Parts: sequence; structure tokens; C-alpha cells
Amino acid sequence: MMMSEETEILLYDRSHWGRIEVRGSDRLRFLHNQSTNDFQRLQPGQGCDSVFVTSTARTLDLATAYVTEESVILLVSADRRQKLLQWMDRYIFPMDQVELVDITDKTACLSLIGTESDRLLEAVGIPPLSDAPPGTHQPVTLGDIPLRIAVGSGLATPGYTLILDLEEGQNLTEKLIAQGAKPINNQQWETLRIQNGRPAPDRELTEDYNPLEAGLWNTISFEKGCYIGQETIARLNTYQGVKQQLWGLQLAQPVDPGTPIQVGDQKAGKITSCIATSEGAIALAYIRTKIGGKGLTVQVADQSATLLDLPFVSRGYLDTVSP
Repeated sequence: MMMSEETEILLYDRSHWGRIEVRGSDRLRFLHNQSTNDFQRLQPGQGCDSVFVTSTARTLDLATAYVTEESVILLVSADRRQKLLQWMDRYIFPMDQVELVDITDKTACLSLIGTESDRLLEAVGIPPLSDAPPGTHQPVTLGDIPLRIAVGSGLATPGYTLILDLEEGQNLTEKLIAQGAKPINNQQWETLRIQNGRPAPDRELTEDYNPLEAGLWNTISFEKGCYIGQETIARLNTYQGVKQQLWGLQLAQPVDPGTPIQVGDQKAGKITSCIATSEGAIALAYIRTKIGGKGLTVQVADQSATLLDLPFVSRGYLDTVSP
């Protein structure tokens, strides 16, 4: 599904995604040491995207963190919740004041997607956080419904994410729909995800790829101290060693993930995600950096396609380097 109208506001229920609350006085230091972004600079009411990686900088998941007065709420991918709980638990030592609490089954999570989301929130009585940086959040009350509103839709498209008690989720959903929000299902979200270029676990986020290759430069602090995977990421940046990058493709027909991509007789990369649309299909693919980038014509099975840039993706030094 493509967002065809400027005023269209989409509503996606992300309640099946994981929500992990990190508590304890050492919570910021702990997360600072466990993932790519700089948690030590964050104050209550602020947030960020951060990537959990292995010691060799292979990606586990892209998470969104919301820092509150008492804890940090992590919004993680649906199929990574248990893995990340187990992963983080391995690094909690006896002296650490850190507690991991899975709040997924007790909360609901909704995302509004669209440039008119401020207007819709005002219509239902929720004060929007207009012009606030991504990740900014605050607790509000809608009637007798307490919730947390956060800037960011989960995509490059403007919007908000709302977290609240599970039993109030349907109530809020109905209020948003009554004011014009258009619900979307998982397949429609997947279309938007691929269109935006948000990498997903088991597709673009696997132990075959690192966050620089996935275009997640904006989630990485190159100034902060040591963290898991830091040495590899720093070396890739310093020595310009990113060997492949994530790109979009418009295809006439859908193809299976894993389909190889050629440029002439050279192997250029492979498809990682693909979904049919009314105009054919859209796909994500990793392409070898030295082969080329935006505008490059490639061969995918019996189709030709042109590499497209992706609004969710950032490229660091690669934006100024020619293949």
C-alpha cells in the first residue's frame, strides 16, 4: 500500500511488537553498553533508535527507546522480544542495578502514520508534540485513559506512537478511527516498510549484515565509549569498509527473497524483501558498494530494475563516496 494522499492518516496496531521495560539505577549505563546509540545523554522525555548487535557487529534488532523518570521502555520487533530479553540478561552482572520486565502482554501500542497526525490527535483530545525531535515523548490522559505519546511512526513518514494499558487499546483505537484514521493490517505495514526501507529481522537485519550496511547510521554514536560491537563498527567507518548497502527496487513482478541480482556477468547482491503492489512489486536488496548505487540498472531473474534510494536509510560517509 502506498500513501496516496497528503491528508491520509494510517493507524497500525503494533501491540504484537515487543515492549521491554528496563528498570534500576544502572539502566542508562547498561543500555549504553549494550547497543549503538548514546543513552548517557538522554533525559526523561527523550528517546532514540538504537541497534543491538553481536560482538562482531552483526545485527540483532533495531529498537526504539523511551527514557522515563523510572525506566527505559524499549519497543522491539515482534519476533525479537525473547531473544533480546535473553541476550541482555546474559550481560547483567550481580552488582548491576538493572531489571528487565516484559510488559508486552500488559500494554497496547498504536502508531499513527501521516503528516496530518497532529490534527487527528487534537481532534480526539490528545495534545500533539508538534516540531519536537523524534523519540520525544510524554504521558498524557485522554478522558480517563492514561497513555504515553511519542514522536515517530516507526517509518520515515511523520507520525506518532502511543503506548497504553492493554485493556484501553480498543477504546483508543475506536476513537482514532472515528476521527478519520484508516486502520492497516500487517501486509499493508510490510508494503510501507519496504517502501520506506526500514530493515526488518530475518530479512535485512540478520547476522549476515551490520547496521552500517543496513543504512542505520543515524542510530550509531561514533563518539561514545566501548559497547558490544563497537570496535568493528568504528573500524568500518574509519577505513570506509562498508562492502554492501541497502537499496530499493521497483519490479514488474514479485520475486522470492534470496533471488540473486546481477550487473552484466557480475554478482551484485540479492533480494531481501519483496511484496506485490498495484504497480508490480517493490523490493529491498543488498548491493555491493563497488558495483554502484542509486540509478544503477540491475538484473533480477528475468527483470531489469533501477536502484532507488530509501527515505529511512542513512549512509554516512557513503553519501560522498563514488563507487
